Amino acid sequence: MDNFQLVLRFFMNQKAMVGYSFMAILTIGGERVFSMVSFQCPCNHDQNFTYGLTFLLGPAAVLLVFGLFFSTRLWRLYTGCCLNPMKLCPRGNCFGCFRVLMSIFTSACVAPIMWLCVALLNGTFYECAISGLDENLVVDLFCKNKTLKCREELARVPCDRSKLSSDERMELLLMFRAQSQILGWSIIIFAAIIGLLGTCCKNCRSQVSYLQLSFWKHYIEKEKERFDAFTVDYATKLAERNLQSFFENKIPNPMPFPNHKAWEEISEYYTFSRTEQYYSTLQRYVERTDRDFSPEKRPVLDIEHGIEMT
Repeated sequence: MDNFQLVLRFFMNQKAMVGYSFMAILTIGGERVFSMVSFQCPCNHDQNFTYGLTFLLGPAAVLLVFGLFFSTRLWRLYTGCCLNPMKLCPRGNCFGCFRVLMSIFTSACVAPIMWLCVALLNGTFYECAISGLDENLVVDLFCKNKTLKCREELARVPCDRSKLSSDERMELLLMFRAQSQILGWSIIIFAAIIGLLGTCCKNCRSQVSYLQLSFWKHYIEKEKERFDAFTVDYATKLAERNLQSFFENKIPNPMPFPNHKAWEEISEYYTFSRTEQYYSTLQRYVERTDRDFSPEKRPVLDIEHGIEMT
């Protein structure tokens, strides 16, 4: 039992690594499915480049959109900013807002980069795309010191319909695959270097020590877990109170709510500072001496959520 708890604790402490590993496995599986089931290179000069590039970049673009769409940090920063643009830059900290947006975009780029790397290392999509280019530079690169038939049959090389000899076709395929894999490894190396430099720069400019930074990350994680559990519990109690009042036809028991201003303040994106010994906007709000304790008389939601604003 102790060994099981030790293993479980290890995986809980390495959630990011486990998540990225699981994402990599899904990316590899998805790429193999695309390659074997849906991808069929047309093998002609007019469509090869567009078709191959679509399969190479299309899923990456979709993964980027999904990464942004499912980012809670993005919606926390963006929600309501059309009505109140200052929410993007609370307290005039535009640089902090830009840094948060860059962090959100960087996190969303992980899955697309994984897709590009896996697809390029496999080489199927790149072979189709590069064989359809009619640029003299590309054609001269692959058909250098070869017959004119090489130029004419280059687009058919990814298929079995090429009129070239098997040795010439295999040589061209190996050149395509080598270029694709070199490009894939270049992206991996570049992303790793950028990630290392970004982490070094972030930690170097940190206003707090490594241990305090670790404590802050643990606190944010635990606060989010408890906030989600508490809101579910509180919403359940409110729903039960309202249903009981409706079916029993009686006045509901009073139930306190934070006011609209309080929700706005704790929804701001918080950046740790040595001048404030707080670890989140929630802690900063509850420890304020001039805190407004007046409850919200009724929920303030827009018509999209079923209740008109008043």
